[in-house]
Amino acid sequence: MLETVVQAVINGLLIGGIYALVSIGVTLIFGVVKIVNFAQGEFVMIGMYISYFLATYFGIDPILSLFVSMPVLFIAGVLIQHFLIRRVLGPNDMPQIFLTFALSLLLLNLALLLFTANYRTVHTSYSDQALHFAGLYVPVAKLIAFVVAMGLSGALGVFLQTTDLGKAMRAAAQNRDVATLMGINPNRVFCVAFGAALALAGAAGSLLMPFYSAYPFVGQVFVLMAFVAVVLGTLGNVLGALIASLMMGIAESLGIQFVGADSGLIVVFAMMLLTLAFRPQGLGAGRMR
Repeated sequence: MLETVVQAVINGLLIGGIYALVSIGVTLIFGVVKIVNFAQGEFVMIGMYISYFLATYFGIDPILSLFVSMPVLFIAGVLIQHFLIRRVLGPNDMPQIFLTFALSLLLLNLALLLFTANYRTVHTSYSDQALHFAGLYVPVAKLIAFVVAMGLSGALGVFLQTTDLGKAMRAAAQNRDVATLMGINPNRVFCVAFGAALALAGAAGSLLMPFYSAYPFVGQVFVLMAFVAVVLGTLGNVLGALIASLMMGIAESLGIQFVGADSGLIVVFAMMLLTLAFRPQGLGAGRMR
């Protein structure tokens, strides 16, 4: 029994790392730009397709394709923020919601048109490998994804805490008007925040490819979990989103193991409701950090 619980916790932590990359991107955009990006999952899907085609036509390992998917989606994020999002920023939230939702539908239907609904996979030398110890097993592909995801999350934290641009992003998140008076260029900060968030989504897509199939609707699964993590971890709080994502991964895995194969999301939502019932402000402290 104990071995089964530990195995479920390990599995949950490994997938929770991927959830963290997506949810951190969502909360970064909300914390700095103050909009909810409903299209974040579709950029995970784009990252998966980039890795798939690089692996299929050029033989590039999905992990190495991070060096392509992240810069490509960072540039895409900067352009989307500068030419689209910037035009709907204001006190009225509805244009922002409609814009990102429309972007989500556009990308989803473009993927269906270009790639069809077929599932596409990449098989690597480590896709089927696992580490065994004390009766437990750890899939190598998921372990690599988790380590890289935690490394990227840590790098973002260091960037936000130690660099001038990172501090400017935190300042804009806490008080945009005061940050502007202090000489911070809001548009520049917003472009970097949106680009970084999409780069994390691209990284999540690349890390998923060795053990997960790419198809046009794949982003819907991860963005749903990301929104739950963002709410649970407190909107705009990066550390809270990270912790919530790992907790959700564990809760989902335990639910699948002990309740049923289709009960993972039910357990996750139940955990969210119970947590918010006792801590309505979420796990974070309310500010981006």
